[in-house]
Amino acid sequence: MKKTLIFIVPLILLFGAFLLVPKVATLSSAHRELLIIAPYLSAVTGMLLSVHFHRGRPFTALLLLNVAYYLYRSYLLEGVTGLAPQGVFLAMLLLIPFNFALLALMREKGVLSVAGRLRLGFIAIQAATVWLVFRHHFEEMLPNLTRRLINVSPLDTLLIPQPLLALSLAFVLLMVILTIRRQAPIESGLLGALAALLIAFAQVTTSDFPPLFCTTAAIIITLSILQDSYNMAFRDDLTGIPSRRALNEALHGVGRRYVIAMLDVDHFKRFNDTHGHDVGDQVLKMVAKKMLSVSGGGKAYRYGGEEFTILFSGKRIADALPHLESVRKNIEEYRLSIRSDDRPKDPKQGEGKRGNRGGSTEVSVTISIGVAEYGEDHGSTAEVMKAADKALYRAKSKGRNQVCT
Repeated sequence: MKKTLIFIVPLILLFGAFLLVPKVATLSSAHRELLIIAPYLSAVTGMLLSVHFHRGRPFTALLLLNVAYYLYRSYLLEGVTGLAPQGVFLAMLLLIPFNFALLALMREKGVLSVAGRLRLGFIAIQAATVWLVFRHHFEEMLPNLTRRLINVSPLDTLLIPQPLLALSLAFVLLMVILTIRRQAPIESGLLGALAALLIAFAQVTTSDFPPLFCTTAAIIITLSILQDSYNMAFRDDLTGIPSRRALNEALHGVGRRYVIAMLDVDHFKRFNDTHGHDVGDQVLKMVAKKMLSVSGGGKAYRYGGEEFTILFSGKRIADALPHLESVRKNIEEYRLSIRSDDRPKDPKQGEGKRGNRGGSTEVSVTISIGVAEYGEDHGSTAEVMKAADKALYRAKSKGRNQVCT
């Protein structure tokens, strides 16, 4: 369920676009003219944000969207009849889904970097290649591009030919898998924008659909840029949980009743020196994951290094202690497997050793927790944080792996 939440924003915007379709016909002439240029305006806005936040993949996607909408306005307003409109339409159906899927597969390399320029050059080469092939062989290729693969009456009503529809759906499926695995806003935005563009292509002869859904596609990508930038600022890269900056923001509006717990991984430096930084990162990820499941309304943050924080808004210490004790116990009971030096790093080579304790070592990790509550003794956030930090040191001095107030 949690993994599907990444699709919420694109789905809401696509649903909203469908609801707006009947209302477009009621718009005044001035508003309809604004709708015609809305895809350009929204895409350019997103491109400027992409440059500001150094996001090359959404920049490229929005550039492709602008080109696609320009080609629609130039060739497809009268429908998909004649060789030139057909060629433009089929070329867009070939190139847009392929490049959106390619952008989803790529890692972020910036807008004006060497990789960014190479990406734009590769797209230009694709466009030139398709133009040359279509110019000299389009009539020969047309029967293969538009052939009927299966006899299903609903598909016969679609403008998108079945071979290109199947190819587009394959790219969509690939992007769905990538989005679920990475849980990243940019991947989700690219997927939602491609869905909006495919809807626009499927209804290209209906004048209201292309501008409305191209605008929706641009807005989806633009929002994904903002969401990604927010995550960069307020989420910890390693563990994926909210960062110290997010904690500071949360403390501004926490109210006058709350509990702060400071958590520290016991003997983390020694553990890091013994097993290596990669294993240390695994420990931090595991601790963060266990903290995310804290009950009682607590919210976990990475404070820095091996230190974490859990904030209980509207709670007293007595309310928070059982939930913190549960987190401490869950982490203590977890066994972390460490790959031995002679264990093959290739997953296929290591399959035979899986389940064999000789191929890995199991270690346990413990944490110490210090807790403080806002109240008469600690009348400010800084004082509560300081008190929780002192309680954490008490927990360590008493032998670690315990909760102290």
